[in-house]
Formats: sequence, structure tokens, C-alpha cells
Amino acid sequence: MSSSFKRKAALASACVMMMSAMCSCGEKPGDSAPESNRKNEHTNNNTIVTSAHADESPAEYDSYSRDDSWKKPYDVSPNEEYREYVDSGFKDTEFEPLSTFSVDVDTASYTNVRRLIEDGMFVPEDSVRAEEFINYFDYDYPDPEEGRTFGDYVEIADCPWSSSSKLIMIGIQGKRLPEEDTPPSNLVFLIDSSGSMASYNKLPLVQSAFSMLAEQLTENDRISIVTYAGSTDTRIEGANGREKDDILEALYSITAAGGTNGEGGIEKAYKLAEKYFIEGGNNRVILATDGDLNIGKCSESELKKLIESKRDKGIYLSVLGFGTDNYKDNKLETLADNGNGNYSYIDSIDEARRVLVQEMKGTLYTIAKDVKIQVEFNPSQISSYRLIGYDNRLMNAEDFFDDKKDAGEVGAGHSVTALYEVKLADSGDTYRGVQLEFASEHEDVPADNSGRSELCKLSVAYKPVESNKEVYESQLFGMEKYNSVPSNSFVLASAAAEFAMLLRDTEYKGNSSYDYIINSVGSMTDNEKNSELLELAREAQRLYR
Repeated sequence: MSSSFKRKAALASACVMMMSAMCSCGEKPGDSAPESNRKNEHTNNNTIVTSAHADESPAEYDSYSRDDSWKKPYDVSPNEEYREYVDSGFKDTEFEPLSTFSVDVDTASYTNVRRLIEDGMFVPEDSVRAEEFINYFDYDYPDPEEGRTFGDYVEIADCPWSSSSKLIMIGIQGKRLPEEDTPPSNLVFLIDSSGSMASYNKLPLVQSAFSMLAEQLTENDRISIVTYAGSTDTRIEGANGREKDDILEALYSITAAGGTNGEGGIEKAYKLAEKYFIEGGNNRVILATDGDLNIGKCSESELKKLIESKRDKGIYLSVLGFGTDNYKDNKLETLADNGNGNYSYIDSIDEARRVLVQEMKGTLYTIAKDVKIQVEFNPSQISSYRLIGYDNRLMNAEDFFDDKKDAGEVGAGHSVTALYEVKLADSGDTYRGVQLEFASEHEDVPADNSGRSELCKLSVAYKPVESNKEVYESQLFGMEKYNSVPSNSFVLASAAAEFAMLLRDTEYKGNSSYDYIINSVGSMTDNEKNSELLELAREAQRLYR
């Protein structure tokens, strides 16, 4: 059989699978859904319009039927699972001057929420992780100076949702890898082939996604494919990256049936990754699943222990989430967070291309591990602060200097962005921002001023990918970073944060509004991601009116 014929046959098989799955799809989400798993009180704090019933007055019905853009929202399936978390809130700088967290370059929360909104669903509060909304977008940070792993960017401006606050934008930019410096890859595609993966937006999309990645591989790369359902199976192992037809044939021969023995699949995938380990290379397991594990170790705590036992072998774990209705975001986040890898949700061919082709180096090639950020706030200048997001990534202050503490990884060209909402301390002649006539008569009005005018100290700790010795870098900055007219990057990041706060209905959302997001993003230079955020904000405004 010729190579071209084998490839065409594999692609044809995939198309048949996808069409078959589409034809056998169940009802729309919510058509006959069991009880919702959402909290009793309505999230998002907006009035939800339900469809008109026979006993409603014609006037009430007409007021909504005239709005052709409105459609009845669905509740997300109760079989989907998200980890509950609490917003960390404001910290008093006098008592908690240090804010420490592990970096996060995941984007799964944003793309999963995009899926929910586009499908006309209510967004569960716990599905929204603000840092993943913020980090989905591109901010064009400058490259690091020669010899440095990270560059840094700081900007301060007025907080869009609170007139009494300032917003500090902190960005670190990872160095990019020239093509000639890209290390060879030893990749294991670990594919969930259980019965829950049968629908068109699961296994067929997995196969299309991995086929795009396979096309990028070279003769220096090694590929293995492992599937797991009720049992595990090795479809191909240690194949040369040039053997694309064999790789694609193995990939498209996979069908979905049976239970979900994720533990067995993980064990086998890591064994193959160890067998074909490339010294100095990119050794990585890429897991594709909806997270619905039901055989072997399948609780969050069990999966955490399993992955922790594997991560010190120099093998990274990337997680790609797929599908709807029984999606287990909590389990996939646990796997990625503890497997020294990143977590993306793939809801379309376009998203697969973005993650595995356009941003492949950032997705696959790690340049720094155990990356931590610590910000020390000057209590004489800032009275309180709030880190937006990263609630699942917070660390104790002393963990920053503990090289045994696991933290996040950053890939080539990846950037990490964090936003702090801060309240400036009162100066000697004002009280809570109000000018005082008799300031000199007050002994206790100003905070003790050390004479230091800097607002913060920004520190970054990381280990180079080829070493276990931590590197520490820091800088001081103050109001010299303030812009009365914020940059487009600042406006975009704050709009992404507002979008997350509105969907999560956090108590800290202040005057956030969909109109602000629509107006601010709509005024920027058009690009695909920004345009998408604009449309999502419009759709969410219609759903949550």
C-alpha cells in the first residue's frame, strides 16, 4: 500500500467516524437534563429570562420575542465537574506585605467557558479562573535581554471598575527559541478511547489535533501512541517523526468503546517515555481526554499522588481536554498542575491549531521550571492589595525560597501576566483621598513612612530546564510606571479580568460591566482573539441580561 493511499485512507476513516458521531449525537444540552449541579442562588447576579409560558401575558412574551438575538440558556450538565475555590480578596499590607504564587500558563478555563457561552449555557462559577482568562491573550511584551531567561513588564493605571483603586499589571516574557536551538522531542500521545469519547467533538477532534502536531515533527523526533479504555494498548512506539503515514494510520485506527482506565494508560505512557528518553530533549506525555476516569485511581487526590511520583523523571505532562456533558475539569487541572505541564481545552480545529501548531514551542518546549513570583508591597505607599485569580496557585511566603516546592513551568516564548488591584496609602495631607485643611494637626493620619517611595518589589524564582539550582531575580518599581492613558495591553488585560469577574459574580467586581468590555476591546486594532472576546462579551450580555 502506497504512503499517499495510506494517509488518504486514514483521513477518510476519520471523516466517516466524525459524520457517524454527529448523526448519533444526543439531544441538546439541557433538553432533558437532570437536576442542575449549579448552586441554589443564581450566579452572575443578573436577571435570567426564561422562555414564555402559556400563562404569561402577551405583553411579557412580545418584549422578549422581538429580541431575535436572545435564546433560552441551558444549565450545564450535572455530570461536569469543577473544583470549588474562594476568591482570596484584599490583604492588609501592614500584616501581609508579601504575595507569592506559582505561575500559570494554562488557558483551559477560558476556552471551556467559551464553549459554554457559545452553546448558550449558564457558566458555573467555579469553571472561571481569572488568570487563565488574562493569560489567554497576547500582550506583546519585549523579549528578555541577551543572556536572560525572562524579561519583565510593569504598568500601573487607574482601575476601570473601582475609582478608589489602581491596577498594577505585571508581565514576564520567556525567551524564544530559534529554530536551530529547538531540542528533539520524545512524545507519547496518550489517548482516551473509552466509550465516553465517541461523540464528534471528542475522539475525532483528538485525532485531527494530533495529526496536525504530527505534521510538524522531524526525523529527530520520536512518537509513541497509547490508548486506554477498559485496558491499555500501544498503537505505535518510538516511531521516527518522518514516518508520518504510519503515525497517522495508527492514530486514525482508534475507535471509542469501553471503560476508562486512566491509571493504566498513564503508567504505560510514562514507561514508553522513559524507554525512548532523549537526554537534553523534550520528553513529554500529551494526554487527550474528557477526564471521565472510572477504572483504577480516579479521584483527584489519587491522581495527584500518581502524577507526583512521575514528574521528577524529567518527563512533562501536557493535558488537552475535550468534549461536553461529562467533562471533568477538576481532574484534568489536577493532572496538569502536578505533572509539570500545561492544560488546554480544545473545542475546535482552530483551537487545536493554535495550541499545537501556532504556539507549539510554548506548548511543548519548557525553558524554566518551578517558576514562582513574589511581590512585596510597601505599606507606606499601598494600604491593601488583591491578586486577581491564581487562587489555586497561592503559596506561603517562605515557599518562594524553598527549592523543593513544586511550581509552574513556562515554555519558549510564553508570557505570564498577573493583575493586582491596589489601594494607595493616605499621604500626610489627605485622608482616604480627601484633601485635609488641618493635616498638620493630625499625628496619626499618615502611615509610617520609611522614606522609600517605591510601591513594590517584584521577584521571580525559577530553575533553568537543565538544572535544579534556583535562580532569583528582582526589581523595584513605583509610580514612574503609572500611565494616565493606559496601553492597549493594559486595557485588554483588564477587560479579560472584568469578563471573568462578571461571569464568576465575584464580590470584588465593583463597577465591571459587559459594556466596558465591549467598548474597550472594540476600539482596539482588530485581531482574532480580541474579536472573539468582543463577541463572547456580547453573547454573555444577552444570556445574562
